[in-house]
Formats: sequence, structure tokens, C-alpha cells
Amino acid sequence: MKIHTNTGGLAATNAYLIADETTGDAAIVDAPQNTTAPLLNVARHNKWNIRYLLLTHGHWDHTSDHKVVTDAYPDAKVLIHKLDEPKLIKPGSLIFTLPYTIPPRRADGYLEDGATINIGNLEFTIIFTPGHSPGHVVLYCPAESLLLAGDLLFAGAIGRTDLPDSDPAAMEQSLQRVAALPDNTAVRPGHGPPTTIGQEKKSNPFLTNRI
Repeated sequence: MKIHTNTGGLAATNAYLIADETTGDAAIVDAPQNTTAPLLNVARHNKWNIRYLLLTHGHWDHTSDHKVVTDAYPDAKVLIHKLDEPKLIKPGSLIFTLPYTIPPRRADGYLEDGATINIGNLEFTIIFTPGHSPGHVVLYCPAESLLLAGDLLFAGAIGRTDLPDSDPAAMEQSLQRVAALPDNTAVRPGHGPPTTIGQEKKSNPFLTNRI
């Protein structure tokens, strides 16, 4: 497995390129503004085929570049949890006016709790983790000990729960779910640097108070 990261947009959001080198299949995970083009160039250089744009949730800072991905790879499927699809259909910020426009679209399919999705030989399990948003999901690859955490869990912090569509009680339950993953699980968050489940259980006050 190869992972490439690019960070950008108004909220310094992480976009990820995940590739299975043995098959050439790849996916983009989250699409912040002006971040995906360099990742698509990496894919082209390596002759990887982008099969999916996987959206951990529908907030504007994770979806802004969706059209950049599908313009470059028209067969790529845009997938999101059904509860967050309304944000894709009617994109924008819930709390302020964006200085740019995000094209609206519907999802090509849905990321459902417990389902699996394959990027070549890499199998990811979808874990439904509402709280930051109603349809937030994370993607877990047990074979690679990897969690693509979106805005659920950061190094030393968690996603906001004071937004109009947030649910603090649901966030509590979602954090419990990911805290049960093996300590060596690498966490690639939607914002900030990588971490591990074990590190966060030791030092993240939002997890240590819940275990």
C-alpha cells in the first residue's frame, strides 16, 4: 500500500491518495479545495486508476474538490454516507459564506456501517461514527493497521461538536468504537499530523476521559 497526503484549503484539511501498487487501483479520501490535483498527478505518474472518491463526511472542507477528481477520472465513484449526502447536493458552509462555489452533485453510492470496500487487494471496513456530522464515517484497513479518521479523531483532539448538525452524545459513542481498535492502528486524520490509537488513548484528553 502507498499513501500520499496533501493538505490545503481554508481549514488546512488533509486529502489522501491510497493505492494498491500490485493492482494499480487507487482512491482519493476527502477532497479539500486545491489539494487533489497534485495527488491526481501522482496517480497518473504511477499509472494508478482512481476508482473512488471516498468522503468521510459532507462538510465543505472535505468535498470542495470533488469535481476535480471526477473530471480527471470520470469513472471514479463518489461515495458518502446517505445522511451526509444532502451536504453534497446543497454544498456550502453551515456557519459562513464561502469565498468560492462548490458544484452540487449526488453520490454514486453510499458508505454503510459494516460494509467493506476494496481498493485493489486492500479491504477497508466502513465504521459509522456520527457526532461531528450525522453521516460521518471512518475507514479501517485491518491488514494495514490503518484508520482514515476524517474529523472524528485528531492528534490530541477530536472533531467539533458545536456545529449545527453535530451531536455530542453520538460523538461519545463513536469515540468508544474507535478506541476499541488495536493500539498500533495508525490514524490518518482529516486535520493535523498522523497519530496512533494507542498514543491517543494515553494522551488525548478526549479519549482518556472516556476509557
